Amino acid sequence: MTVINLLNYTDRNVIFALFEPIKRELVLSDQQLGWLGSAYVIVLSLAALPLGVLGDLKSRRAVIAFGVGLWSAFTALGATVSRFWQLLVCRSLVGVGEAGYGPAAQALLAEFFRGKRRAFALGIYSVGMAFGGVLGIWLGGVLTERYGWRTAFVALGVPGLLLALLASRLREPRGRPPATIRATVESWYTRGRVGAREAVRLGAPLIGLTLAGAGVSGALDLFLPRPRGLDTAVFAACVSIGIVWTVLRLVPVAVRRTTEATEVAATAFGDFLQAAGTVLRTPTLIWMFLGGALVTFAVNGLIAWAPSFLERTHGLPVAAVGRQFGVWGLAGGALGALFGGRTGDWLLTRWSGGRVVVSGAGFVLGGPVCAALLLIDELRLFVPLLFGTFFLYSWFNGPLSAVILDVVP
Repeated sequence: MTVINLLNYTDRNVIFALFEPIKRELVLSDQQLGWLGSAYVIVLSLAALPLGVLGDLKSRRAVIAFGVGLWSAFTALGATVSRFWQLLVCRSLVGVGEAGYGPAAQALLAEFFRGKRRAFALGIYSVGMAFGGVLGIWLGGVLTERYGWRTAFVALGVPGLLLALLASRLREPRGRPPATIRATVESWYTRGRVGAREAVRLGAPLIGLTLAGAGVSGALDLFLPRPRGLDTAVFAACVSIGIVWTVLRLVPVAVRRTTEATEVAATAFGDFLQAAGTVLRTPTLIWMFLGGALVTFAVNGLIAWAPSFLERTHGLPVAAVGRQFGVWGLAGGALGALFGGRTGDWLLTRWSGGRVVVSGAGFVLGGPVCAALLLIDELRLFVPLLFGTFFLYSWFNGPLSAVILDVVP
């Protein structure tokens, strides 16, 4: 799962290395680039909870395989876009896939590793985050300079489809053993064929209006270049109408469900409310979620815009930016994740709040280093400051996840 997590963050962060070439080719503003970088985070935040509940109720293995396959497919499909909204949709669906993987993977690890080993195990798992996060920028820069940004999307997206198949073979501590790969593929094909027919039938209004909106917005963009944004507004209106129409078609279908299905849905909703109640009754979880939101805000902003900052301010080519981030960010992030996990477990033997202290200390010490990274103009200081920032900002990965899993009953 560490390898899958590496690919997770590689596919997530590759777009940041491609900001400048995408901006030039698709004629985008910095605001639109910001939406492309934030789309997966917004969708991931909304989808993580229902997909996490689904993993608890059904099969974590199946949710993981679904998530890996979905984000990999739409990473690769990012190479086919010609409009801003098309790439925005692809990046949003990358977020859905990653929302399916993250909660289920960490819950599965928590089943295998309990007690004092948990933070270190999650630290090893988080090495994939550190490696993948900077590897996406590194490989994205190298591939873009040599072959173009579209090739970078394909090269980093396609391998995940194979990993999705392998993820279907993951062993769960409690439950049935995984089916063979052949049986898994046959099951996916059969269920996918039936599900696709039903989805097309019920989703015909949404599909039709989306295609119509795309056609109209494309024509407006071609023949009426002003006012800017009119094509996007027309497309959004068509999609919105399609969603409402499709929901109205789905309501009678939902009403016709059997009593058994209603009971299952009621049970699932009850489990969802119970999980929400657990969170609201646990102050540690509330503070962790609030802190995690602030961490994501800060770290994602750094990762997203630092490559563009180096290209625009220091004049570095995209490959050089990727190489600097790849080597030193990779080293700092990996060592920081391992150090934080091991130190958190060690402090836990002496103090119950040891893991929290390690997580907080990394950000307290890393804040000034990160500020210096952005404010000092001396390019020769960039490498040590980058290494220090990633090293300190990675301490929290293992301990913070372990704390959350420790307090959840």
